[in-house]
Amino acid sequence: MDNQFEQRPVWQPEEPGKKGRSGFGIGVLVGVLSTLMVVLVLGTVLAGVYTVSRKNAGGGPEGPVAAENENIPGTDGQTTTINTDLITQSAMIDSYLDDYFMYEVDREELRDGMLMGMVASLGDPYSEYYDEEALRSFQDSTEGEYVGIGAAVTQERSSGIVRIARPYEGTPSAQAGLLPRDVIIAVDDTDVTGMELNQVVSLIKGEEGTTVMMHIYRESEEEYLDIEVVRAKVEIPTVIARMLEGNIGYLEVTGFDGVTANQFISSYEALKSQGMEAVIVDLRDNGGGLVDIVEEMLDYLLPEGTIFYAQDKNGVKSMVYDSDAEAALDIPMVVLVNGNTASASEIFSGNIQAFGMGTIVGTTTYGKGVMQQLFYTNEEHTAAVKLTVADYYINGDKNVNGGGIVPDVEEELSEEAAGQIDLADADDNQLQKGIEVLKEQMAGN
Repeated sequence: MDNQFEQRPVWQPEEPGKKGRSGFGIGVLVGVLSTLMVVLVLGTVLAGVYTVSRKNAGGGPEGPVAAENENIPGTDGQTTTINTDLITQSAMIDSYLDDYFMYEVDREELRDGMLMGMVASLGDPYSEYYDEEALRSFQDSTEGEYVGIGAAVTQERSSGIVRIARPYEGTPSAQAGLLPRDVIIAVDDTDVTGMELNQVVSLIKGEEGTTVMMHIYRESEEEYLDIEVVRAKVEIPTVIARMLEGNIGYLEVTGFDGVTANQFISSYEALKSQGMEAVIVDLRDNGGGLVDIVEEMLDYLLPEGTIFYAQDKNGVKSMVYDSDAEAALDIPMVVLVNGNTASASEIFSGNIQAFGMGTIVGTTTYGKGVMQQLFYTNEEHTAAVKLTVADYYINGDKNVNGGGIVPDVEEELSEEAAGQIDLADADDNQLQKGIEVLKEQMAGN
């Protein structure tokens, strides 16, 4: 994907290694100095609308280091954070570690902790530093295939608690007995309390055929459980299609990955060929993904109009996406959403609502109206920083950040339904409400 925003020189010549909790703690001290680190991790594993910079982060051997109060070209007159004072303090702390610190210091973990702490100090829940392992996990999440346990994992906005959102049917997580809303306490012997979501996911993933011990708390039974799961190659289709009674088509979209638009369009047309007269698109627990993918899907469905644009901190608009006049959607549509429907999913549901092309059913969505870009920080592209670079607006000038998409028909999923791993249609009250809405519209036509 083309680079949509100016890329700053952030050249880090050393190859990063794996991070650990002890190295992270030391690194934050050095990386942030006296700044209090506050990290609020939000959303789902796949949550995000982002672009990827595939250019070398560059900068050359001199890197971004400059004398104190001397500006780096391209920073618009702002004094760089990397100055002689920071270098001096970092060197002093490093010497103290050598001379006085009681325990062994892993220099790669220390460096990764410094960089992670630097980004964490921004206080932006969506900006993150990725070392090699975390970057690989992030990239896997956009490709639809990875080695892991086959479960969607979420982190609560207020508490930071990490939960199993959904064990996918037929995957190791489902076979081992993990259930929706299980709270993850530890992975193997690592306590995940206070960890960022991507760190937890990195611990869960591993080599095919190896095992991972999931220490969970099951609220419904008020007990702690240790569940061993064998990691396997997981291929999760991002679009699941079937026909419901009454010629109502059902399309569940689990994420917006590179293959999702083709899967969605082919599934929609297949259902139409089978006599589909109305359609439900299920975006519950869909944390988002690639903006150009959701744009392609909306362009296929909607009439002429502006779908999306981004606006950076200087007020510059970019990535303006318009749909053409050819709209494939000529039947009633319901979009199912909930509090974990985020980012690209909100672009989809918000545009369907704004264009008047469908009815939104469920609960208010997550409310993520900013987008991120991935910048590589070394020549090998084995480390990167993901930064919030723009607000985004849908259907003209609507920004959903903090407010989300308010459904046309409010329907909370029942507690009984929320705890089921293989939820039957008859027990899914949100789905049944969507069917009810469509039947009324079909009768009215």
